[in-house]
Amino acid sequence: MGVDVGGKRKGFDVALIDDHRVCSLASGLDRNAVVRFVALERPMVVAIDSPRCCASQGKKTRDGELQVNTSICGIRWTPDSDSVRQKPYYAWILEGLTLFEALAKQKVEVIEVFPTASWTRWFGKRGSQTRAKWSRRGLELLGLEGTPSTSNQDQRDAIAAAVTARQHALGMTEEMGEIVVPLGSW
Repeated sequence: MGVDVGGKRKGFDVALIDDHRVCSLASGLDRNAVVRFVALERPMVVAIDSPRCCASQGKKTRDGELQVNTSICGIRWTPDSDSVRQKPYYAWILEGLTLFEALAKQKVEVIEVFPTASWTRWFGKRGSQTRAKWSRRGLELLGLEGTPSTSNQDQRDAIAAAVTARQHALGMTEEMGEIVVPLGSW
């Protein structure tokens, strides 16, 4: 299962996959709805597209983000918790942190992912393509049955998170700090 994290107003996008298809895709869920979804579906792994922790006090980024940035693709930094709590831009990170905390009570493995790193590992750097065009093409190349004929970026990222979760369950990922990324192609 993959979760793309949005702020309180936008909510969470959730994708559930099996080996070959998208089984379920939901948008605009609140944290409690995601927790109920996990309790009902019992996925092997839940991959969340959000930091699971902040940088150490006084730091502007986490070591795993630096590693992803130098070896795979650019990534936005997650500063220390004081900075995250003080700046409205980081409200989505606070939502992600509370989701990680809520899911810790479930009997499921929960990992942090960064879908852009997954898309890059699977299909190469996006270059001059728009992110939307690049990830739409990537979604086609994944070849999963049941993908929607139209989707937004949050839904595509939830699906990428779910595929990363699936690869993680199969031992086909590596960790860069807290961030789990695919080893290679799908």
